[in-house]
Amino acid sequence: MNLNLSASLGIFKLLAKPSLCLPHTTISTFDDLPVPLDKAFAPKGGQIDIRAVVLDKDDCFAYPEHSEVFEAYKKRFEALRESYPGRRLLIVSNTAGARSWDTDGRLASEVQKATGVAVLTHRVKKPGCGDEIMSYFRKHPETGVTHPHHIAIVGDRLATDMMLANTMGSWGIWVKDGVVPLQEKSIFSRMERKLGPYLLSRGYTPPEPASQFE
Repeated sequence: MNLNLSASLGIFKLLAKPSLCLPHTTISTFDDLPVPLDKAFAPKGGQIDIRAVVLDKDDCFAYPEHSEVFEAYKKRFEALRESYPGRRLLIVSNTAGARSWDTDGRLASEVQKATGVAVLTHRVKKPGCGDEIMSYFRKHPETGVTHPHHIAIVGDRLATDMMLANTMGSWGIWVKDGVVPLQEKSIFSRMERKLGPYLLSRGYTPPEPASQFE
């Protein structure tokens, strides 16, 4: 079983501040991702400057337990690689690269080989690995990332991917429908499809990332 203590603890944060799980924008599938990502967000008080993208894997751009990009998304994935070359594109998964699950790093290696994109090896699972993500980008200054608001997080889960974005101070893009058919999704994923719209209807909004002016 792929246990996630970070997400379990995050439930208490969500009870205190439900807006932490809300995305800044929503798309149906990875193929709907605007490239470059800056145009996915309505500017508020300044131009949004996305310098790097963090991608979830499972039910985002790939089928769970598969390393390769889902066939229908390959063209969009390559466009994303061209817009965010090298270290500016990073895969952060709670399976491949998560030390508690991918103990020998085999899954991370397979995904990196199949996609051509670096996979973060991280000790803490999402949503708690923000410090490890920022540490990665600090080690690679060529990305231009100096603050979390330079990063967009793309993923299919509110309680992990979008909460990661909001607790980091980054931008979040929710892939609502993903790859897996609705009837095959986990109960948590199906609940989130109702939770997000419900919170928005009650007037909750995601926290805005920090000012674009450093």
